[in-house]
Amino acid sequence: MRDTGLDEAQLRELVHRFYKKVRDDGTLGPIFADRISDWDPHMARMVDFWSSVALMTGRYHGAPVPAHTGLPVTRAHFDHWLMLFRETAREVCTPQGADHVISRAERIARSLHMAVQNAQAICPHAIPSLQ
Repeated sequence: MRDTGLDEAQLRELVHRFYKKVRDDGTLGPIFADRISDWDPHMARMVDFWSSVALMTGRYHGAPVPAHTGLPVTRAHFDHWLMLFRETAREVCTPQGADHVISRAERIARSLHMAVQNAQAICPHAIPSLQ
C-alpha cells in the first residue's frame, strides 16, 4: 500500500467504475448481462477479488477459471476488457497503483484466455465462439 498508494476505498472505486464501463460497453456488456442478473453480489465479489490481488488481503475465496471457461469470448474480448481496465486504473489510481493493478490484470487475462482456449479445444461445440 505504501509503494502503490492503493487502499480499499480506491480499489472499490476502481472496480465499480470499471464494471460500469463494462456494463455500458457494446461488446462486453451483453456477455455480462446474459450471466449476471443481480450485480450487487458480483460487485462485492470483485472488490474482494481485487483486494486479494492488489493488497494481498486474502478476502477472495473463489475459483475464477471455471467461472470463465464457458464464456463465448475470444482474445479480442480479453484485449477489450484490458483496454477498459487500463483506462479506468489510470483514472482512479496513482501511477504506481495503476501499474500494479494493470500488471496483475494482464496476467489474469492471459490465464483466463488460455483456460477458455483449452476448454474450447477440448469441446469446441459446447462453447460458442464469437470469432
